[in-house]
Amino acid sequence: MTTTMTALEHKLRSDRSYKLLLLFAMISMIMMFAGLTSAFVVSKSRADWLKDFQLPTAFFFSTVVILGCSLTFYLAKKAIQKDNQKATTSLLFATLALGILFVILQFVGFGQIVANGYYFTGAESSITTTFLYIVTVVHLLHLAGGLIALLIIIYKQLKHKYNSTQTLGIELGAMYWHFLDLLWVYLFLFLYFFK
Repeated sequence: MTTTMTALEHKLRSDRSYKLLLLFAMISMIMMFAGLTSAFVVSKSRADWLKDFQLPTAFFFSTVVILGCSLTFYLAKKAIQKDNQKATTSLLFATLALGILFVILQFVGFGQIVANGYYFTGAESSITTTFLYIVTVVHLLHLAGGLIALLIIIYKQLKHKYNSTQTLGIELGAMYWHFLDLLWVYLFLFLYFFK
């Protein structure tokens, strides 16, 4: 006996497959950052570890901003599920603006570190600032991917590709964005307590 898969069943399976692929990608990113933070902890026994290093204030502000990104993306997902196109578009643009502000604050934070006389590379650098630089830049690279995905989502939203029955792109984007937010909060708390 053969059964024919309905269009809805096919869509549900396809959606689940995309979500699983994203989940596997996020797990691999978690493993990479776990390795980086483990190396950070192991290297603390080195003599050139900075004892009085303070995280820049811009990193504190950027943490608040990225949490705001998660909130606006979550609200955008809820709005599209209710077919509120205008709110969805506005919330997606708010997420984009906050994401860009986060990146700007990261570079302001790097500037504050250098202004305090700490360098990321070269003879004046230390293991503390080099690890901070590596971890933050790798996170920013992942965030760049998130911003590109968000731009694609916004483009599709402006073309009215999403509605209450077609939300996969926004759901995947929100999943990845929440992951990036949690990853930054983890890195921030890790650097704050283990610096």
